Amino acid sequence: MAITLSTLDKTTRKTLDLRTGDTIKVHQKIQEKGKTRIQIFEGMILARKHGSEAGATLTVRKSANGYGVERIFPLYSPMVDKIELVKRSKVRRAKLYYIRDKAVKEINKRLKMQMVRAPKKEVAAPDNDLLDTTPEDIDMEKVAEIEKTSE
Repeated sequence: MAITLSTLDKTTRKTLDLRTGDTIKVHQKIQEKGKTRIQIFEGMILARKHGSEAGATLTVRKSANGYGVERIFPLYSPMVDKIELVKRSKVRRAKLYYIRDKAVKEINKRLKMQMVRAPKKEVAAPDNDLLDTTPEDIDMEKVAEIEKTSE
């Protein structure tokens, strides 16, 4: 359901259509005691700065236990493993810093949510013998028996 970026794919990250108001998941590599793990930070984009240059950043805000938490992610950092677009919202500002002062209910009420569609997957058609038959081939007595047994 989400748009996903692979590690260090600069051409994809340059053409990525992330806007303010979008809710994203950022998968970031964290090193602890010699081990590397991935931490997911899901939140709304408040600002996108420096366009598509090397120092481009995303400011992402989420609410954790009633407190607002903001993180600034460099877009081209090798520590950012993956970015997923969860949902898209229509906003009328380039920077959403005013959201810092708003309650969660008020934010959700003011944003116009739009669903992000996943790429279409091909669904295999069921293998039914009835799909290949014509109305003349159907035995009406068998249909009547099936209807009686289902009641």
